[in-house]
Amino acid sequence: MKTDIHPEYHMIKVVMTDGTEFMTRSTYGQDGDTLNLDIDPKTHPAWTGGSQQLLDRGGRLSRFASRFGSIGAVKK
Repeated sequence: MKTDIHPEYHMIKVVMTDGTEFMTRSTYGQDGDTLNLDIDPKTHPAWTGGSQQLLDRGGRLSRFASRFGSIGAVKK
């Protein structure tokens, strides 16, 4: 195995959005640095399943079509 090509792992502190902290090994920053998360698995809908529904009921797509539908396109 080649020498001096692998990143240096060291201990950092990770602070979640709710204030909880844990120590982990990482290549981020320097030894003892703190990584403050803006999004974490406890709060983000991508991990929690979220209850948002993405439906276009007169939203962006409809507004775009009403504003720009006649430009460069043939109407049916």
